[in-house]
Amino acid sequence: MVNVEVPLRCTGVAAVLLKRVGADYKVLLLKRDTAVLQDVWCYIGGSIEEGEKAWEAALREIEEETGITCNSLYTSNLFDQIYSPQENYIYIAQVFIGYVDEAQKVSLNYEHNDYKWVSFKEAFETVSLPGNEEVLRSIEKYFANRKPLHYLRIQQ
Repeated sequence: MVNVEVPLRCTGVAAVLLKRVGADYKVLLLKRDTAVLQDVWCYIGGSIEEGEKAWEAALREIEEETGITCNSLYTSNLFDQIYSPQENYIYIAQVFIGYVDEAQKVSLNYEHNDYKWVSFKEAFETVSLPGNEEVLRSIEKYFANRKPLHYLRIQQ
């Protein structure tokens, strides 16, 4: 018998933006407006383009999808993953965390039709994809409830 592996494809990134409002952090959630994931509430995500590092793709996707220029970016050591039964592979995406100023304005691109800054509790109840809640719980613990470890910061 020959064992066959399901391939892993890491061709994308995800990014969670945090904004301090008073004593707490809010999370930016976006509502998808594309054929893939139509009306799904999620955080930022997209593909890594040729020649880009994953963190560079995260910064580009943040700016493209929200109009936000993020100057404080961290790697989370977390990954989004989903299995594609049609193509028989597992897609994984490194999750990055960006901190933004309270006054930061959001300007959505064509991929989304709505957004909201929400508490972590509301984010847990709103995200649509399995696994997103667990990612957000870890981000709350390590990036909102305590100062993130300095070695996780991306030096741009």
